[in-house]
Amino acid sequence: MPPVRPMLAKSVAGVPDPGKHGGLSFEPKWDGFRCLVFRDGDEVELTSRNTKPLTRYFPEVVAAILEQLPERCVLDGEVFVAADGRLQFETLQERIHPAASRVRMLSEETPAGFVAFDLLALGDTSFVDRPFAERRAALAEALGDLGTEGPCYLTRTTTEQAEAQRWFEQFEGAGLDGVVAKPLDAPYVENGRTMLKIKHVRTADVVVAGYREHKTSTPERPLLGSLLLGLHAGGSLQHVGVSASFTEARRAELLAELQPLVCPIEEHPWSAWAGDAVANPDRVPGTQSRWSVGKDLSFTPLRPERVLEVKYDHMEGRRFRHTAHFLRWRPDRDAASCGYEQLEEPVSYDLGTVLSGGRDD
Repeated sequence: MPPVRPMLAKSVAGVPDPGKHGGLSFEPKWDGFRCLVFRDGDEVELTSRNTKPLTRYFPEVVAAILEQLPERCVLDGEVFVAADGRLQFETLQERIHPAASRVRMLSEETPAGFVAFDLLALGDTSFVDRPFAERRAALAEALGDLGTEGPCYLTRTTTEQAEAQRWFEQFEGAGLDGVVAKPLDAPYVENGRTMLKIKHVRTADVVVAGYREHKTSTPERPLLGSLLLGLHAGGSLQHVGVSASFTEARRAELLAELQPLVCPIEEHPWSAWAGDAVANPDRVPGTQSRWSVGKDLSFTPLRPERVLEVKYDHMEGRRFRHTAHFLRWRPDRDAASCGYEQLEEPVSYDLGTVLSGGRDD
């Protein structure tokens, strides 16, 4: 019964050698909402990674579970939305909406799917204390009737390092997030970082265009919360993301270091959106969306002259998918030269090909 916290993963560099871990099972790393499925007859509950309920946001997934999954089961997996042959995380985010009417509309316009990758219980039997190899075999047998049409799928797996490396290189083109490795002999450890995740890591030179103060900042001890980053495209500076993970000492240092660059908003490339209450397509800082209503989105504009090298995993549209990691200042780079052309673009890959391989390789 919920709440159950899903098993987690720790990051490693490169696809690991199964021989050094007592055997590993590899699978694609999906870029959606982590989701535990609890089904008992006509009752279905969906819960998130932090145990919050997701059921009301995905009525079409609930209907699919009632039609396609075993009558009594607890599964670990991911809810996702796909379009044009790839995962669409931003579209998925739109589903978390307070209005039931909008949820229903989006469930028809951009229906979600569910991909299962672990088994916690089936019928009266708990599988959490059993090794993953046994859990996977039981999961494959229980979901053996699932086809390739969805909306429920069984994730593909392999025990071959070379095949996992190929997935890591190719599947990003379908919007996937990397590869996960699970020890074949490991039980399901709630909230434990038992799994290994391998994600893409890249660097980019970006323009620092502003900052927000930290929530603990005071007049006596001002602290930087996040750096607002930009890249040039089409003659304008586009907002590409933020960098935000710093120690308290570093937050104070950065805030002091950036003061000479502070400028009036009227002289800033993002001045056109100052005070705008509606989110714009480029998500320029200071604009509102339904995710941020009531929050203070004000920022301190900086003359866009300093260049920063950051580490990031992948892009979602024209923005970094996650918070970028501060690496170093680049005084040798001209800010005007920092554009999107420097970013590596994954080769396109059809998500349908990934979803069609749910049986073990």
